Amino acid sequence: MVLNERVSGKLGFDKICEDLANLCYLPRAKELAMSLKPYASFELVKEALEQTSEGKELLRLNPLFSIRGAKEIRNYLERVLRGGILTPEELLEIRDTLKASRFVKRSLRESKTPYPLLQGIMDQVDNPKGIEEELTRCITEDGKVADGASSTLAELRKSIQRLQNRIRETLEGILRSPSYQKMLQDPIITQRSERYVVPIKQEYRHAFSGIVHDQSASGATLYIEPMTVVNLGNELREVTLKEQREVQRILSLLSTQIEGEADCIADIHEALAKVDFILAKARLSEEMEGGAPILSPKREISLVQARYPLLTGKVVPLTIELGNRFDTVVVTGPNTGGKTVALKTIGLLAAMAQSGLHIPAESDSKIGIFSQIFADIGDEQSVEQSLSTFSGHMKNIVEIVEKADARSLILLDEVGAGTDPTEGAALAMAIIQEL
Repeated sequence: MVLNERVSGKLGFDKICEDLANLCYLPRAKELAMSLKPYASFELVKEALEQTSEGKELLRLNPLFSIRGAKEIRNYLERVLRGGILTPEELLEIRDTLKASRFVKRSLRESKTPYPLLQGIMDQVDNPKGIEEELTRCITEDGKVADGASSTLAELRKSIQRLQNRIRETLEGILRSPSYQKMLQDPIITQRSERYVVPIKQEYRHAFSGIVHDQSASGATLYIEPMTVVNLGNELREVTLKEQREVQRILSLLSTQIEGEADCIADIHEALAKVDFILAKARLSEEMEGGAPILSPKREISLVQARYPLLTGKVVPLTIELGNRFDTVVVTGPNTGGKTVALKTIGLLAAMAQSGLHIPAESDSKIGIFSQIFADIGDEQSVEQSLSTFSGHMKNIVEIVEKADARSLILLDEVGAGTDPTEGAALAMAIIQEL
C-alpha cells in the first residue's frame, strides 16, 4: 500500500476523495472515488492521468457531456438473479441505463476528437440485443405497463374502460333522477373498496337499494353501491383481477429477460461508473485549476508554483525540487511560516498524481513514482495509548525507518519536537542520517 489511512488523513487525501465523490453522479462512481488509492506502477499512473486529461478535454469541448440517465441498478440485478420480479419503475431505470450507455458509446465514437481511453472502456461492453427496445415497448415513461405490452392486456383494459363507462352512465342517471335528489348527500360519484358508490344520507339507508361499502366519520353519510350496478361492479372486479395477473405475467417475463442478461447489464453499469468517475476527476481538475504533471521514472519531485488544494483564499505557491541533485531537504523558518503546509503540499500532490488526479501546479512540474509515502505531521499525542507528543512522534518514526525503502517519500514535521532542543536536534540528525 502506497498510502495508509493515517497518512491519508494527515495529508488531506481523504478530503480530496470526498470532494471527488461529490462530483460523481452514480453511487458506484462515488464508491470508486472514496476507495481511490495511489498506484505503485508507472504504467497504471500514466494511464490514470491520461484518462483524466481525456475527460477534461471532452468536457472542454462538450461541457454538457455526462452519463445522466444512467441509474443505480445493482440491487435490481441482484433481485432478478434470485428470481424476483421487478416493478415497472425499476425496469424503466434499467432501460434508461442501457439508453445512456448507447448514447455515451455513440457520442465517443462519432466525436471528431478521439478519446481512445474513454472509448476503450465503453467498447468493452455491448448492449444486449432487444432488451432496451422491449422495455421501451412495454413500459410507459411514467412507469406503467403499456397497453401494447400484449394483445391480451390491451383487450382487458378496453373491457375495463367499457365497464367503467357503463357503471358511470348508470350512476349519473341516478344522480339526475328527481326520485333520488333528496336522498343524496352530494351529487357525486366516488369509490370505496374499489367499488363505485354514491353518498346517501343515513336516514334513507333502507329507502335506497344497494350495498353499503363505507360511511363518513360522523355517520351521517353512507357510501352505497346501487343494486343496479352491482353485477357490473362484479364483472369489473373480475376483469381487473385478470388485468393485474396479465401485468404480473408481463413483468415476470421482462424480469426473466433481464436475468438472462444480468452479467452483461452489470458490466455496462460498471463501465458507465468508470466514465462517470473519470469525468469527476476532470471536473475536480477544473475546479482546482490543475493539470497533469510530467511523470518521471526516477525517484524525484519538482513542483513549480504548487498550491495546497484544500486551502481557500490567497495561497502562497510552493516551488521545490527533490531527488535530482539531492534527496533530502530540511525546511526551516519561523512559526506559522508555512513549513507544515509545504510538507503537506508535497505529500498530497505526490499522492494525487499517483492516483491519476491532476495537481494544482504548473505544467512543467515533475513527479516520480514512490513505492510508499510516509508522513509524521502534527501532534501525535494520544491519551488512550498513554503517548506524549514526543512518544507519538517517535513511534511513527520508528515505523517509518523500519518500513521505508529507497523509493519511499518521507515527510517529517518538527523532528525531535517535544523534548530537550539539544537532544531533539541530535535525534533529528541521526534520523536523517539513517534515512
